[in-house]
Amino acid sequence: MAAQFGRRLCKGAATTAVAAAAVAALSASQAPGVTVDGQGRQTTSGTAPSPGETADGGSATGNSPYYTDLPPLNSPNPSPTSGTGTVDPSAAEAGIPATVLDAYKQAEAALREKKPGCNLPWQLLAAIGKVESGQARGGRVDADGTTLSPILGPQLDGNGFALIKDTDDGAYDGNSTYDQAVGPMQFIPSTWKWAGRDGNADGRKDPNNIYDAALAAGHYLCRFDWDLSDRRDLRKAILSYNNSTDYLNTVLSWLEYYRKGTHEIPDGSGALPGDRSDNGTTVRPSSPVSATPPAPRPTPTPKPTPPPGKPGGAGPGPKPTDPGSPTTPPPATTPPTPTDTVDHLEAAGTATLTAMAGDTFDTRVAARAETDAGEAVAKVRIRFTVQGDTDTTFTGGESVATVVTNASGVAVAPALQAGEKTGAFAVRAVVVGRDIPGVAYKANVTERAADTLVRTGDAALTCTPGGEFAEQVGLKATYGGAAAGKVAATATLVTSADDPAVNDKGPYFKDADGKAVRSLKGLKTDADGLLTLPRLYADDTTGTFLLRVTTAGGATLTVELTVAAAENGNETGSGAGTGSEAPSPAPSTGPDA
Repeated sequence: MAAQFGRRLCKGAATTAVAAAAVAALSASQAPGVTVDGQGRQTTSGTAPSPGETADGGSATGNSPYYTDLPPLNSPNPSPTSGTGTVDPSAAEAGIPATVLDAYKQAEAALREKKPGCNLPWQLLAAIGKVESGQARGGRVDADGTTLSPILGPQLDGNGFALIKDTDDGAYDGNSTYDQAVGPMQFIPSTWKWAGRDGNADGRKDPNNIYDAALAAGHYLCRFDWDLSDRRDLRKAILSYNNSTDYLNTVLSWLEYYRKGTHEIPDGSGALPGDRSDNGTTVRPSSPVSATPPAPRPTPTPKPTPPPGKPGGAGPGPKPTDPGSPTTPPPATTPPTPTDTVDHLEAAGTATLTAMAGDTFDTRVAARAETDAGEAVAKVRIRFTVQGDTDTTFTGGESVATVVTNASGVAVAPALQAGEKTGAFAVRAVVVGRDIPGVAYKANVTERAADTLVRTGDAALTCTPGGEFAEQVGLKATYGGAAAGKVAATATLVTSADDPAVNDKGPYFKDADGKAVRSLKGLKTDADGLLTLPRLYADDTTGTFLLRVTTAGGATLTVELTVAAAENGNETGSGAGTGSEAPSPAPSTGPDA
């Protein structure tokens, strides 16, 4: 959890009863196997991976402690007292600080656009934010949404918590030995590394910023194509954040509470929770960066009852046995999980990964989990991560995907969607929950290309000396018969069919300053593969000239241009017969268009 706060008064029995009723109401329509006890606590099975199956404890937070305070008895609708500059305690408990509330709603709007099938409600983010950090310590954030001081959980050193050794060299949590959950949504660094988002468009992904953290939490909850309007998927998503049934119950209570209504309160005026999941220990805030709540007190282990004949026992003891003979049966051992049996990963028939910018890769990355004997291991979670300087993602816009191996031990990642950034990158596959070497796959994104280039019109392109060509050259680029959009092209007035050097006489384009330019670079087709070149002009040289247009991918088209004097007084092209002087030729490397 974070650097903690003073413990507030425990709630009465009536409050607990109301919260229990809320959880019971939520659970009534849930999947089979969900039960609610007399106090409204929910029990589930098969809703989330066990901690042993994941390196981070199967959660965004590493299963760090959380606040267990339940919603208040009063209605969530009271408004803060106006004109007094203060907030009534009941209103502070029921409300959400303004900046924090705005971050939740912006994250919901972003996910509605990016992943509409997830149906993420902002109230779920609010419920998790309440349980994880008390809404960023009651809204103690600056105008940009960054917490006034870091919110850190205890170091995950295995002493009462999960054991997660340092993964970020202390970059986020200041701890280079063990990881700690960070920020208002309490992400551990290893999870933030791939789940982090820039929610306030400042160019940074900061777990201490509520806009960044809320958007990251939304993507995290939606990452498995869960539909959060479905009760089963909702439960799975919450448990994936912190793998605890008690955590699920608490979040569901606040979710139901906020769904009934809430209101905005000033930043910094929110109520501070005090009851925590680690034996209710409360630590008052000290230095925010170094504050580490103590580990929960270990539950005393009862001493075993001495066997008969031993001190404190009854009856005669057994006869002496030979040295080394067991006197008690060996302790029962837990059967290994499928993950425990994995010895190594193998690439599963993945060929060269190449795609053109903007296209979907034809080949999907696949990995096979095997035992030491080379046998397939099913039901193992494989995490695929896109690595490198690339904007390529998996389908859905994520750079990380986790897939369970099938009966053949193979996990197939979602299809890769190439971005606009060209060049090499890698996809890495690892077994979640096992420290064994992963498998890396090389991939490459090439620039958009065309293999065919044709004119869109067939009118002759003619002009009189010193005039302007009436027709602009229109082109269409295709690749494999389909329109080739956003393909780079170059247009050059060449010397001859066999000499691609720039011609210093004849037709020309104009640059922004009106100077003659005979080579244009940086042209690009539109989304439909169409390209219209700028207008062409002629100097006083007559004859037939060649315009050559080439595209990335090798498509080439050569177009004839004719400059001739008007015949029998008939003008050809605009400006014919004016006797105007053509501008002097300019360098052949004209500006990008």
